[in-house]
Amino acid sequence: MKNKKILGNGLLLFTALIWGTAFVFQRVGMEKIEPITFSAARMALAAVMIGAVAYLTRKRKKTPADTQDHVDAQAPADSQTVTEQKESKKESQTESQKEYRKNTITGGVICGCLLAVASILQQAGLVYTTAGKAGFITAMYMLMVPIFGYIIFKKKSSWLVWLAVLLGVVGMYLLCITDGFYLSTGDALEALCAVVFAFHILCCDRFTRKGDSITISAIQFAVATVISTIAAFIAETPSWDGIVSALVPIIYCGIFSGGIGYTLQMVAQKYTEPAIASLLLSMESVFALIAGVILLDESISIRELSGCIIMFAAIILVQLPKRNNE
Repeated sequence: MKNKKILGNGLLLFTALIWGTAFVFQRVGMEKIEPITFSAARMALAAVMIGAVAYLTRKRKKTPADTQDHVDAQAPADSQTVTEQKESKKESQTESQKEYRKNTITGGVICGCLLAVASILQQAGLVYTTAGKAGFITAMYMLMVPIFGYIIFKKKSSWLVWLAVLLGVVGMYLLCITDGFYLSTGDALEALCAVVFAFHILCCDRFTRKGDSITISAIQFAVATVISTIAAFIAETPSWDGIVSALVPIIYCGIFSGGIGYTLQMVAQKYTEPAIASLLLSMESVFALIAGVILLDESISIRELSGCIIMFAAIILVQLPKRNNE
């Protein structure tokens, strides 16, 4: 179990790396296409990609009920007893399969709705506020996840996790807030975005433990595509020419940031508690800053560097082994 937790944490950090570098492509894409249209296009591409993966792996991957052991070869010789055992086991398997599929479909639909709403709120907020403030406020889901997790699902986190989360908040503030902090319409939209992302992480944690992660991800993107497309036609004027002009950023954000990134999140959250997952995923802001320096030749200040160091310290803190009484 310890090795799986390390693997899960590593996958979440890799996801944050993918999401962070995607900001470079999103910035380029926003020069040629409207934000919600861009989001709808990348969601559609991710839905096609993950849908294909889910279809190809479905026949090879069995549900937990399918992997149960057969009736022991040395069962009682009485044929009636053996028959009853087989019928009882078959009924149990059928119920387990139904529950597994129900959680998979329900999880995909709920996560898809939350993902679409969060993405739209984030893009809308960026119209009225700075990218730095948007990044900081959105990253507050790292603080909301353990709070909502305790209130709604009674999930308790150790004091190390809470300390790491608070350090993460400080690090994000130094990293993102450079021109003072004041509330605006955009800030309110980003705050709502953070709340929705917090629930998205909690739902991923809940349903990926009871359903198929890849199928949940595929359904999630299909639902998010429908919602984002409807929103784009209502609020914007989508055009095929605009989509083609931003094709390279859409491909990167759709396949890597969307399809691979969110699917890795689904898989990894099976082995990591939500509070730690939110902290690891918030590292996307640090990786976005580093990607900007490397790929766009942007500069980094001492303040921003200090924020990165504190964020890395928080990540190391949650990797420390717990004592038995924690």
